Amino acid sequence: MSKPLDTDIDQALALVVDANPSSRRTLVNMLREFGVKRIEQAVRPQDARGMLEIRPFDIVLCDYHFPGEGMSGQELMDDLRQSGILPLHTVVVMISGEADYGHVAEAAEVALDAYLLKPHTAEALRVRLTQARERKRALADVFALIADKQFQQAAELAQARADERGIAWLQAARIAADLWLRLGRPADSARLLEAVVANGALPWARLGLARAQTEAGSVFQARRTLEGLIGDQPGYTDAYDVMGRVQFEQGDTAAAIATLRQASKLTPNSVARLVKLGLLQFYFGDVKEAAIALMQAVKLGIASKVFDLQGLTLLATIQFDRGDARGLALALNMLRRSRAQAPQSARLRRFEAVVSIFLALLERRVVEAVAEVRGLLAEIDAPDFEFEAACNLMMVLARLDSSELHLAELPEKVAQLGARFAVSRTTCDLLCATVRARPELMDAVRDEFERINGIAEQAVARTVAGEPAAAASILLSAAERSLNAKLMDLAMQTVRRHGSAIPQADALLARLQHLHDTYRSYGAQVRIARIDDARSLQAAARPDTVVPGGDAAAAGTVAP
Repeated sequence: MSKPLDTDIDQALALVVDANPSSRRTLVNMLREFGVKRIEQAVRPQDARGMLEIRPFDIVLCDYHFPGEGMSGQELMDDLRQSGILPLHTVVVMISGEADYGHVAEAAEVALDAYLLKPHTAEALRVRLTQARERKRALADVFALIADKQFQQAAELAQARADERGIAWLQAARIAADLWLRLGRPADSARLLEAVVANGALPWARLGLARAQTEAGSVFQARRTLEGLIGDQPGYTDAYDVMGRVQFEQGDTAAAIATLRQASKLTPNSVARLVKLGLLQFYFGDVKEAAIALMQAVKLGIASKVFDLQGLTLLATIQFDRGDARGLALALNMLRRSRAQAPQSARLRRFEAVVSIFLALLERRVVEAVAEVRGLLAEIDAPDFEFEAACNLMMVLARLDSSELHLAELPEKVAQLGARFAVSRTTCDLLCATVRARPELMDAVRDEFERINGIAEQAVARTVAGEPAAAASILLSAAERSLNAKLMDLAMQTVRRHGSAIPQADALLARLQHLHDTYRSYGAQVRIARIDDARSLQAAARPDTVVPGGDAAAAGTVAP
């Protein structure tokens, strides 16, 4: 045996993913020569995905090309990264032939630690692994803080490592930038990434800068950054993901759909991107196209953690509209199997309730359907009732009258949903899209949005007039009634900025903070309009018990 790769290589767990038996055997032998004692193998990317979802690996060697499998190594790693399944400490090396070089070079921007062209020597692989593992060790303390969910401390430490310009400083900068975004500090993220871009204009740094600009509200600037990046790197798929979000937030839904369609075309077997495309098409595009994308996602990844079960819920809605009882029953069975593995998941329970209602309506089990609907209506003001759940409930309510079921409380409940979740033009438009067949329900949501805006404008006017205490009182009262995140945020800003002129400001702020902590993290979520690349930062701490499509796989995964 040759010299071990490093002092703890004998503790490493490696996975070799290659369809060719000879190539796979060669890679396994090389790893053994390097001192790796525990090596597992996979022939198909789907098998590798299942293995990587079950437990973390320290080293992954993955071929790019898998003839006849309908999925490349790049698509496999891309899906795993988007769903937060690849831990930070894992070293990923992609191996490809010359014909795939361009694809692999682009993939290296996204999820890889290194790539090799065939034919390669053992020494070339040794060098790549040695360098990558050295970088991982240099950031081990940052990874540990992230695993403990100490994101502030992790961001500060990663920032310090980036500032030092030592080993792994670029990786530290990338992690710090993601963490600053997660912590709601896009300006800090942008400053760090601007320094990286000035040092070499790396594509991932330009993409991160666009994300930071988006989070800071500078969507026009972000769009220019992305247009330049896509022009220079037309195969950089993640740039299309973020561009889709920017276009969506600008109200250009047709362009957002076209952009996500291009991203899916570049990675046609990416389950996560198929779900994103299907969701946006469901709300704002062609429902037939949505069904095709969602069905393909189900076919490729229903048993995987990369599949977000919100996609299955929307597909079930399409099946209800088509009168497809058999398809609905299959969808319900899939949801029940997933929920059986996570019985405490409120998100999965609500998915199951929605599909159960649709199936009961088709089978004319009216009493059962009404009971399920009223159960969901009773949860509207629950702390964990989020925007996604509101959209799904609105879809159900919009279809009740078409089934000749009339709930007397329907106008009141729709108004309550609008008051809580119409926090912006984007959320208002999404809620309206769920009930587009019912103009009167759309009007009710828009009325609530305008009413919320009117309260905010009234409060601002009082503040400008030198009456911040009155403004804070107006906002707090309205926020407690509606649970609207926009009003909560504006109230907190008012008290913090004008606390010296507001009696008992500390007590008022504590009351607002409790309201904010209890409700805002749920009420402000807009899954279809959000991208959170910091998801991958949570993978190091993910529990082994996470189920396919469950809660831990959901955060942001349907965002364009």
